[in-house]
Amino acid sequence: MIYLDYQATTPLAPEAREAMLRWLSDDGFANPHSPHRPGRAAAAAVAVARDQVAGLFPPGGRVIFTSGATEAINLALKGVDLGGRGIAHSAIEHSAVLDTVAALGGGHALPVGGDGLVAADVALPPDLGLLAVMQVNNEIGTIQPVDELARRAHGAGALVLVDAVQGAGKIAIPREADMIAVSAHKIHGPKGIGALWVRDGIDLAPLLHGGGQEGGLRSGTLSPALCAGFGAAAALCIKLWESDGQHVESLWQTARAILHRWTLNGDAAQRWHGNLNLRLDGLDVARLMSELRDMAFSAGSACASGSGRPSHVLAALGLSAAQAKNSIRIGFGRYTDHGEFAEALHRIDTAAAMQEV
Repeated sequence: MIYLDYQATTPLAPEAREAMLRWLSDDGFANPHSPHRPGRAAAAAVAVARDQVAGLFPPGGRVIFTSGATEAINLALKGVDLGGRGIAHSAIEHSAVLDTVAALGGGHALPVGGDGLVAADVALPPDLGLLAVMQVNNEIGTIQPVDELARRAHGAGALVLVDAVQGAGKIAIPREADMIAVSAHKIHGPKGIGALWVRDGIDLAPLLHGGGQEGGLRSGTLSPALCAGFGAAAALCIKLWESDGQHVESLWQTARAILHRWTLNGDAAQRWHGNLNLRLDGLDVARLMSELRDMAFSAGSACASGSGRPSHVLAALGLSAAQAKNSIRIGFGRYTDHGEFAEALHRIDTAAAMQEV
């Protein structure tokens, strides 16, 4: 199987797997919230992992472990007191933001252009209490001008939440954000754990009540194994920052050369180059995927797959329903083999061309 769906999830790094094994063994199962010696050892592992994950973020904040970015986003949006003021968000946010905002009574959607970008000078609503804007879009890879938007939101007295799931460990984290959500399995860590970074001085109310773990903000027993895997993956991203970026850029250039007749969805420059969202008019994506069953790529966001609905992200770019359904997403990264990648792209292009005959 040739894996080309890095936006949905990433392969577990061997270093992360190794870090987890110690806490899955017969002598590593202790509860990290227990005061005895094995519990303290587990707690120490959690502390090390917290420091490693904190290395992804700016100074002056704290890391709260969660079950993933979806829980982190919910904690941020539901836990902060906005004093009755409203929420604004980009029109192409992940459903974790859109559905949570809808559950809270709705918010103000900021439009994007045909390039998939929110304009840095976009009009903000007058009652703004919180701005939610994702760093890198999970479907089309566009990178928003987060820090510029954050400075304007702060000028209006609002807080800023950033979904950095697709950008963390790959590009510089937004330094102007007040809260940042990340997920371990998008940076070669394990599934089932993520984090919310919260700037010092910001108070949140908990979503979960019980044992008072995570400073009273997230009750529940932490898994030392998941924490250790997350921490190791984060540390590895920092260590391999430059080489990972160079590898992805090389793959991007190869892809653009091979798939030159396809139309790119979203801006070519202001995007993470490990995300290639392309379309061909008239393409039957379901047939393409059926003919290439030994490849894993996406017809859209993994979170909305199977819904039958056109992507809200591609619709926000001004694409028709047909154009959205003619689109595929190819994701690649650290463990993508260059030769295998080029072969896969040639096969995708050939199979698509056969539909035009």
